[in-house]
Amino acid sequence: MRKESSTNNINEKRLREMCGTSYALSIIGGRWKPTIICRLMDGKVRYSELRDSIAGVSERMLVQQLRELEKDGILIRIVHPQVPPKVEYELTEDGLCMQPMLTKMSEWGNNHKAKYQKEELV
Repeated sequence: MRKESSTNNINEKRLREMCGTSYALSIIGGRWKPTIICRLMDGKVRYSELRDSIAGVSERMLVQQLRELEKDGILIRIVHPQVPPKVEYELTEDGLCMQPMLTKMSEWGNNHKAKYQKEELV
């Protein structure tokens, strides 16, 4: 956790306020958030299905990322009052409207990776 008054924190806040791209990346950036969002594009997913579909993510990290996405209005958490507990996650309208952007980012990433990984192998 960084100090609120640190230069790094102040610069980050200023950049998010001035640049829509930086703001968007602060919401969906990171290792797991784009994958979580993509997994939810087809509709509601139970927590256990989501966890099992993302190789390598720890439960602690998945829960943290889900909470952040919920706080930012990207998804909703649906708790069904039953035993055993059933929890589902679903994208909000703000989350669903990211699909074209994420698709384009994926295309760009795949093209860029193909271009530059070839050069690294030589």
